Amino acid sequence: MVALRVRRVDFLRRRLTIAEAATEVAGRLKFGTPKTHQERTVPLPTALAEPLARRCEGKQSDELLIITARGGPLRLRNWRRTVFDPAVRAAGLTDVTPHDLRHTAASLAVASGATVKAVQRMLGHASAAMTLDVYSGLFDDDLTALADRMDAAARAAAEARVGAVWARLPSEEPAKSKTPGQRRGPRGDRTHNPRIKSPLLCQLS
Repeated sequence: MVALRVRRVDFLRRRLTIAEAATEVAGRLKFGTPKTHQERTVPLPTALAEPLARRCEGKQSDELLIITARGGPLRLRNWRRTVFDPAVRAAGLTDVTPHDLRHTAASLAVASGATVKAVQRMLGHASAAMTLDVYSGLFDDDLTALADRMDAAARAAAEARVGAVWARLPSEEPAKSKTPGQRRGPRGDRTHNPRIKSPLLCQLS
């Protein structure tokens, strides 16, 4: 969050590109690549788009997106003391760290239907196996929900097949094709000669 720059926010695709990280060493911030040394993309919920758009106003593309009231980069210790810890207490929580929000994001993603690969890319894990090692319990719950959705899909398919059978009318059956050389007669009776009419037509005439 500290190293996120304006140009890394894609409001059209609703994506954030994590390409830099900032660490504090001896009281000074050092910018470098993320811990995996690879860029990753995370989703941007619509609820966060407007607040981030306001922070982008009047800034150049290479400027930091989130800064202090004085215009400098965030410092973890100060930010926790003035912003994060008071918010945790206001929520009635204890012993919550900023890193815990990473686990919260993963939990929300899985609950929203994200796949293992999607969560892996979002968190920057080296492999999907690592993601499963950490969050296997969440995906077990997801499998239960998946089974319920599969049951619902199977019932819907069965009902659709039954409905299609009952909806098929006799008039929808394909007409028998005539043999070559056979000609169609005029509408109504094929002939006015009662001797060669069908018995049913004779009764109706």
